[in-house]
Amino acid sequence: MQIARDVFLEILKDAYSAYYTLRTDVACEFPLAFRADYAARDERYWLTKSVKMWGNEKNEFCYVFAAESFDRALAEKCVDWAIADMLPRVRPHGEHQCTNVKVLFVADSLDREVQAFLKKKRFTKSYRFGLHGYTNLLAGAVDLTTQQTFTNPEGHELAPFIKKLFAARA
Repeated sequence: MQIARDVFLEILKDAYSAYYTLRTDVACEFPLAFRADYAARDERYWLTKSVKMWGNEKNEFCYVFAAESFDRALAEKCVDWAIADMLPRVRPHGEHQCTNVKVLFVADSLDREVQAFLKKKRFTKSYRFGLHGYTNLLAGAVDLTTQQTFTNPEGHELAPFIKKLFAARA
């Protein structure tokens, strides 16, 4: 059973709105549905807050692109644009663990070229030899006709997440 793209996007927005800040006002020449921003900071203290043992920051910027279909050239441009838009937002420092960029394509149908491109697409960047954190690309695509999910190795966590969204719809 095929699910409508706009219905699936509303389910996706609802799922991301629990922990992410949704931004629908991002100016983009590509079919960007929304951007979701996530930031978390953990700290541990010893006896009082003035004696901090450690701190840890994790950030994520998720770009969701939606269209009837994507070709390889458009998918490549979307991924490159998302990485270029995210990189100035990274603030590496001693307590920064990671700032990941997540790119998700939602389409009624995906051709094999886009699937192969997303499975092989990688981007990683370390800051000060990894001492100030790193950035990874987590990429995935959803084919709404067949209800299949395709991800790169770093984005493997997207597949079970998307399957849960399909199960919630049924």
